[in-house]
Amino acid sequence: MQDCIFCQIVRGEAPSWKVYEDEHTYAFLDIHPVNRYHTLVIPKMHYENVFDTPKPVLVEMMQTVKKIVDLYYERLGINNVQIFNSSGKAAQQDVFHVHFHIVPRHLGDEQNVRWRTHPEWVAEYDEMLRHLSQPSL
Repeated sequence: MQDCIFCQIVRGEAPSWKVYEDEHTYAFLDIHPVNRYHTLVIPKMHYENVFDTPKPVLVEMMQTVKKIVDLYYERLGINNVQIFNSSGKAAQQDVFHVHFHIVPRHLGDEQNVRWRTHPEWVAEYDEMLRHLSQPSL
């Protein structure tokens, strides 16, 4: 896609700080880092989110994620990371080219993710699972 910043990065039309590249994926330092070595892993082909990304592409992306975390462990001693993806506007996706974040973490970095939990929903689990086991239309 012409106006996708990540596609522009892959094509070499926008700057990036490349950490790793192979035939199918590209990993680079995030322009808005939350910690040192905050890295994004993207496929070279444009897919909007995990819902439209083919399974083999997701596998390639996760193989690259593993290469990066191993590199960071071996070269930098980083042994705490958060790996996440946001797919969809309500999930806070801001660049609509599927990507995974690798965020190195350390105690005291003040990057605490706090989710509001809903223990009352456990009572609905049986019903939720019934919805998942119903035949597709």
